[in-house]
Amino acid sequence: MFTILKKEITSYLSSLVAYVTIGVFLLVLGLFLWVFPDTSILNYGYATLNSLFSTAPYLFMFLVPAITMRSLAEERKEGTFELLLTRPLTDWQIVLGKYFASLVLVFFALIPTLVYYYSVYILGTPQGNIDTGEVIGSYIGLFLLGSGFCAIGLFASSISKNQVIAFTIAVFLCFFFYSGFDSLSQLLSLQNLSLENLGINEHYQSVSRGVLDTRDLVYFILLTSLFICLTLFVLIRQRQKSLNNKILLRTIAVLILLGVISNLTFTRFDFTKDKRFTISPVSRKIMDSLKAPVHVTVYLQGDNFPGGMKRLQRATRDMLSDLQAYSHDKLQFDFIDLIAAIKKLPEGEQKAEYDSLQVRGITGQPYSVKTDNGVTQMLIFPEALVQFGGKEIAVNLLQSRIGLSDDEVYNNSIQNLEYAFSSAIKKITSGGKPIIGFSEGNHELTDLQLNDAMKSLSDGFEVGRIDLKTIPMGILMKIRLLVIPKPDTKFTELEKFKIDQYIMRGGRVLWTIDQVNAELDSLRHHGGDEMSFPKDLNLDDQLFEYGIRINYDLIADMRCAQIPVSTGNVGGQAQIQLLPWLYYPIFIPTSKNPIVRNLDGIRSEFVSTIDTLAIKNVKKTILLSSSPYNKKLTAPHILSLQALEQEPKAKDFLSTPKIVAVLLEGEFKSDFLNRPVPDSLHEKVSIIAQSKPTKMIVISDGDVFKNQVGADGSPYPLGYDRYTQQNFGNKNLLLNIADYMTDDSGLIALRTKEIQLRLLDRVRVRSEKLYWQLFNNILPLGLLLTFAIFQHYIRKRRYAH
Repeated sequence: MFTILKKEITSYLSSLVAYVTIGVFLLVLGLFLWVFPDTSILNYGYATLNSLFSTAPYLFMFLVPAITMRSLAEERKEGTFELLLTRPLTDWQIVLGKYFASLVLVFFALIPTLVYYYSVYILGTPQGNIDTGEVIGSYIGLFLLGSGFCAIGLFASSISKNQVIAFTIAVFLCFFFYSGFDSLSQLLSLQNLSLENLGINEHYQSVSRGVLDTRDLVYFILLTSLFICLTLFVLIRQRQKSLNNKILLRTIAVLILLGVISNLTFTRFDFTKDKRFTISPVSRKIMDSLKAPVHVTVYLQGDNFPGGMKRLQRATRDMLSDLQAYSHDKLQFDFIDLIAAIKKLPEGEQKAEYDSLQVRGITGQPYSVKTDNGVTQMLIFPEALVQFGGKEIAVNLLQSRIGLSDDEVYNNSIQNLEYAFSSAIKKITSGGKPIIGFSEGNHELTDLQLNDAMKSLSDGFEVGRIDLKTIPMGILMKIRLLVIPKPDTKFTELEKFKIDQYIMRGGRVLWTIDQVNAELDSLRHHGGDEMSFPKDLNLDDQLFEYGIRINYDLIADMRCAQIPVSTGNVGGQAQIQLLPWLYYPIFIPTSKNPIVRNLDGIRSEFVSTIDTLAIKNVKKTILLSSSPYNKKLTAPHILSLQALEQEPKAKDFLSTPKIVAVLLEGEFKSDFLNRPVPDSLHEKVSIIAQSKPTKMIVISDGDVFKNQVGADGSPYPLGYDRYTQQNFGNKNLLLNIADYMTDDSGLIALRTKEIQLRLLDRVRVRSEKLYWQLFNNILPLGLLLTFAIFQHYIRKRRYAH
């Protein structure tokens, strides 16, 4: 076999055809990767070689057949194949020798492409900011693809003496096995057969990312073995020899056994540095437990996306593929170009379709793309729809955040994908939904003010209102999370007792409390001036026992929302201007806790400061705090809209950030320890002095989960500011809190997943673009030419002697 291997390599590299073939491959690949804008690494802007591994397969469809077409066809045409048979070589040795020779030549053709790795390494910011592990894993995938194509090419060469015909057949078979099964699987009558699993593309896409799944490895082994066996069969039949049935049956049995084992058990090797394609155990468990098919439709599809959006699109596909690997084929997904699909509808139906999608949570949004020629506006749909058993949940893929660059927004969105999909799938497939109860009876926020909060939670939870005065303890304990949304009147001892013993028995509570009475509408109604004064909610002693004190003050913060103010009249028309209102702080989360990690700014109204107290067995985590430019105003304090006329000075507001939201976890001491049960309690409830391990969140703003209401009484989405038309992170904060407080599986911890942002130095790319284009197109060809001259010189010298 090694004799054949050496002969084939020497023979091929001694011909001009070899260098022309590999040279054309490198030239076309270089143009695609460095010159053509749609696939250019320089235009993509990220320090990755993804373009190489997505483009190379299509060039391999021509390169590999060009290498293999002469392997057997030329031998048979010139009659030298019979000479091989006179040597002490078996058919297996001849076929395998020629196969491995072809594989070595494919490897040889890939060596100059390492120049691309060097270029991206140098252009990274900082220099060297490329995931080498991912590149190595992807090259393994490309080599496996080459091994399959070599086997197909060798088979094609065995069935014809004409090299051109052998080349044509090989190109067709390579193309068919790479993408033909994908096309067949789209046919209506074949959609349920999973034919795409027979195609190379389905298995190469995973490996090309730097993830080696043993099932993909076995697939390439089986594919290669199949065509090598077919080649051997053709050669034997051409000589009218009989097959060795025992060897054939053993080979088939081994291959079948290998395929069965790979489907029953598998493992995955993630070569990436930050293990971004490694699915967490909690997500695996969710996928493994799927009892019926779940379908995900992704609407982030299009041809003219900027580099960052393409990266998010690819990452979404990758994440769904990774989740699908553990779902026993229960998870299915597809990508739809929604704009193109709607344009095909009659004009009268297009608006109705957009409205229908908006009701389901799929809302298009304009997006500004920075280009060298300025800014371009485009409409995108960065959402997906998860469907199961007649139910559906919309998933937002783009996690925007105030103050972040586009690249950081895309990176945060990619980091959040596993949590977003796993959480949605768990919610839609779980049998019984956890119950969330919003308290009422103390002038809390109304159903209209909580409309979107309750509606948003209803996808994964049973949501309703409860009256602490009348609800029995037995029913209260069925509630997974108790929300106390901005109470305005004093709590009775009975209500406090029920909350306390609910906590002692492991209940979770979300407190959103206003300690100071201040409302903008009331301020406007009283001529622009009003006294803010402390509320008496009768909760101070209870919260103090749990380790929290909400102070009777207000925070004025220079990082704040704007409110509309009348600045005069022109022609009988009121002139409205948006001005920053210091008492509406916007909190930018800085904590690494998964509840607030990567959230957009949180809009608030009239917030107080929080002090934390040292309590044994209770861990405190600060979730939100003010900016460094804040001022604390102790109540009572006169609020005046005239303050809007004066621009605040930063030096007057420079102060330590103030705490406004705290997570408390641990074992709490009862506020009713050594105290009698309230007389108004008409059921037998024993006092528990120390709680089970539980948790609560305290936010010193009662309006944080209140949606705005229009003049016609219709509610706006939670977190949407109708005046500035800006979306804040309040809704996502509520959803994250609900997940964290009701789910002990650790699913929300996925929000702490970090993926390193790997960018090219765009200033350098812009100024040196032509240099790197020439470098990566000329140097690989130069290396090939140098080797050709050196090989020719060695060969000439050897034969001269």
